[in-house]
Amino acid sequence: MTKQKQNNPLSLKLRRANRAWIVSVDMGYGHQRAAYPLRGLDHQEVINANNYKGIPDKDRKIWKSSRKVYEAFSRFKNFPIIGQKVWDIFDSFQRIDPFYPRRNLTRPSMQLKQTYRMIKKKQWGKHLIEMLGKDPYPFITTFFIPAFMAEVWEYPGSIYCVVTDADISRAWAPMDTRGSRIHYLAPTQRVEERLRLYGVPKENITMTGFPLPNENIGEQEKILKQDLWRRIIVLDPTQVFHKNYGDTLEQFLGKKPKQIIEHEDSRVWVMFAIGGAGAQRKLAAQVLKSLSVHIKTGKIGMYLVAGIHNDVEKFFKDKIAKFRLNDFVGKGIRIISADEKQEYFHKFNLAIRETDVLWTKPSELSFYSALGLPIIIAPPIGSQEHFNKYWLEVIGAGIPQENPKYTHEWIMDYLKNGWLAECALQGYLEAPRDGVERIKEVVFK
Repeated sequence: MTKQKQNNPLSLKLRRANRAWIVSVDMGYGHQRAAYPLRGLDHQEVINANNYKGIPDKDRKIWKSSRKVYEAFSRFKNFPIIGQKVWDIFDSFQRIDPFYPRRNLTRPSMQLKQTYRMIKKKQWGKHLIEMLGKDPYPFITTFFIPAFMAEVWEYPGSIYCVVTDADISRAWAPMDTRGSRIHYLAPTQRVEERLRLYGVPKENITMTGFPLPNENIGEQEKILKQDLWRRIIVLDPTQVFHKNYGDTLEQFLGKKPKQIIEHEDSRVWVMFAIGGAGAQRKLAAQVLKSLSVHIKTGKIGMYLVAGIHNDVEKFFKDKIAKFRLNDFVGKGIRIISADEKQEYFHKFNLAIRETDVLWTKPSELSFYSALGLPIIIAPPIGSQEHFNKYWLEVIGAGIPQENPKYTHEWIMDYLKNGWLAECALQGYLEAPRDGVERIKEVVFK
């Protein structure tokens, strides 16, 4: 029955129209950030499975309770003495098992069983799937639960799940992996291999890379290469990297664009990105305090990403005043904030073009290393972020942070030695960045 529905004339006609339902969840930033570059494919607009027009109250309450639990544990992690222990217990329910030795990992986890029990017992997501099923465009979701809902409630079109981490737990794969028709769009080879261990058939997995915003890439990577040339020049003040890898730069990036000139503002711009739960704001404040000496002398500029959290923005402004940096707001310090996420993602992507170093916990932003952004890796939160950190280190695109209290010292050494310039090029060379186009090829083949 499934194959007949996927291959009927209506379904084929809709595929040819290159339209899809893009379904995400309004939980943190990661899943919506992955959906943002795909919004041009959506029949109307990106739909948040936990917060869409007409969502039944019972469904909204289920989503809301799960979000509150995660954010509460994320914040409590920083509580003295017991915070880490409590988080470790919570995180154990969603942990990713070691990859080696390779073995059969098809047995469903407790988290997965609970998810399916909730879907079937509470008819969770049935309203959404029946609503979208009236126009059975390809169903592309950036979170696994809507994919499970679509399958349980017999969505009549094809179902795709975009994975948003460099490795994933058993919770991402369905209960019956062999009988499932969910097609996974994997950002890394490790995700592809992991899904195979979970029992997902090879034909239901395609390695596409993470969907990155076109405004940071451009046609034939024109925007990306121009920005990367500028960034590497700034990150290599002693020319040590150029002396060793100048030929490699021109081989992969082409000749240095003529329009790149020395600007009066020669600051190295460091962006500190706060996660959706806002748990690392104190770390950002430590970094700001340490870098204040270089902000005042014009050597360093700092983007502080507050996202849509007004309390985080206020926290940053209070710290700026405390460190006597008010006079440098705009020219040495910039805060990125917005009222809603789509506006925030747009502002963030524009700021990325001016950013030289991205400091973040290893979330979905790890994949932005493909844009030639060197990553300073803040402490991971959650099992999947430990694996993202591992991936960044393996490909050479990220460096774990040193003591934030002495950032003003070690970051200057990183610049002098050309290490951040090397990370920028490594991310560009090793991480896939054509995720959007590859996803289009798979869905609308």
